[in-house]
Amino acid sequence: MLINYYRIEKMKKNILIICTGNTCRSQMAEHFLKSLDPELNVSSAGTEPGKAVSTRTIKVMAEAGFDLSHSKPKHIDQFVTSPFDYVITVCDLARKNCPVFFGLVKNRIHIGFEDPAHATGTETEVMQQYRKIRDQIRNSFIEFYERIKKSNHD
Repeated sequence: MLINYYRIEKMKKNILIICTGNTCRSQMAEHFLKSLDPELNVSSAGTEPGKAVSTRTIKVMAEAGFDLSHSKPKHIDQFVTSPFDYVITVCDLARKNCPVFFGLVKNRIHIGFEDPAHATGTETEVMQQYRKIRDQIRNSFIEFYERIKKSNHD
């Protein structure tokens, strides 16, 4: 019986995804990762959180089947006292600003993506950039999930 409890506990992973504003990339990554496994405890936060999740992020994630309309940006400070198996930065600015995140963290990983909020052009061109980043995030976090899933079975 103890082995079963250990196995369940071993599979449950606490993951924090950090970005600068927590209005786009980290929100996308959080929702993609949550959708892959209900045993994952996934949160996202920002070093300088915005006031709301980007409307473009909400639109492109809705196209992928996710409702982010009620999601809110959070500050990393609210997670400092929580233990995490993984803290993942998804943008270079957050990577530079997050060394002071000293909570109980087993693994720190950087999986960087361009910020689609800096995209220029027509609305169609900007939305194409958001879709491109969304798809890159989905693919990268599926790969990440497969790696941690495999490590649970080793």
